[in-house]
Amino acid sequence: MSTDGAVERREEPPHPTPPRNGNGNGVAAPAAAARPMYGDRRLRLNPNKEHKPERYDDLQSEFDPVIFSSLERHLPPSMLEVPREAKAQFMKEILARYLPEGERTRVQRHKEYRQKILSTYQPLHKELYNIHPSSFFIPSFINAISNNTVESFRNIMSEPSPGVYTFAMLQPRFCEMLLDEVENFEKWVNAVKFKIMRPNTMNKYGAVLDDFGLEAMLNKLMEEFICPISKVFFSEVGGSTLDSHHGFVVEYGKDKDVELGFHVDDSEVTLNVCLGKQFSGGELYFRGVRCDKHVNSETQPEEILEYSHVPGQAVLHRGRHRHGARATTSGHRINLLLWCRSSVFREMKKYQKDFSTWCGECQREKKERQRQSVTATKLVFMQKTIYTEIPYQEHAEMSRLFGGTRH
Repeated sequence: MSTDGAVERREEPPHPTPPRNGNGNGVAAPAAAARPMYGDRRLRLNPNKEHKPERYDDLQSEFDPVIFSSLERHLPPSMLEVPREAKAQFMKEILARYLPEGERTRVQRHKEYRQKILSTYQPLHKELYNIHPSSFFIPSFINAISNNTVESFRNIMSEPSPGVYTFAMLQPRFCEMLLDEVENFEKWVNAVKFKIMRPNTMNKYGAVLDDFGLEAMLNKLMEEFICPISKVFFSEVGGSTLDSHHGFVVEYGKDKDVELGFHVDDSEVTLNVCLGKQFSGGELYFRGVRCDKHVNSETQPEEILEYSHVPGQAVLHRGRHRHGARATTSGHRINLLLWCRSSVFREMKKYQKDFSTWCGECQREKKERQRQSVTATKLVFMQKTIYTEIPYQEHAEMSRLFGGTRH
């Protein structure tokens, strides 16, 4: 067992997240009266990467518009050219089958909760709500994304431990504005006595940025700036198919959260950026990537990493990379977290038993099986060679040693 204790799963609070798609494996839509026929109405197992989905931002539904755009890539070919309304209805029917009535009610309540905030809260820095690369990011990061090559990414990154990438990302002014915006939001919350939902089940302080208007900006951050990197370094865990996110800030220090226990994130890829302020302590510690089955397995020496936060500096890692945060011993530390998710990867994961392409313990088990197989093969070969070449009178002794018999 890891010396840092059992791993918790760091999840969002109980307000629901809609399902990303059906089961992705030939799910038929429920029957409906007077429905137009479009031939094969079963979803594609793999997404159509050539298809450019429509936008559903104006669609009246309890489901996130991003879900429809993502799911559209899995529609059967016969439906790709039908009117958007027909596609939307077809996808609504599928989603309804996989979201119980109680969950649908909670989704609707969260939507109403968010609308209530947006209708009342007045942003302090309106320029934050749209991506402005030159004022948000440092030039080296922008250039790396623009070049979009493994070499350009490697040039700005350090990899202190396999699968953990660090790089300078945010302009100091952006960090200041975002901190101001969060503080302004918290003042508004206290003034109107509005009870807000916290970022996840492990943090008692902080705010969900998506809930007060920053969802579109963060989604663009994921799509245009994190996805290109994730496609290169995290393709085996859905880095090539990221299609939704959960964005929030967490706060540590006096009268805030002090530390964060050993856990895994509810994400495929996690972006963690230190915004400031002045603080000491609060180091991240990493202990290897694990699937659900092996999440509490022993940590290997080469998997141990301690990392100290630096304002403006980003850490990018798999959500299943076990980690935690040491106590912030003085000052006030605030971090921006973006949990990036892939509905396709989550669906496909349901049908897999081995994750040796990314789980450290699965890799070790696979190597051990291979080692045992090679050993057994060598032993059989030795037995055959010995029984073929040694004198007959020595067979009895060799049989006793190898447990074999002469035929």
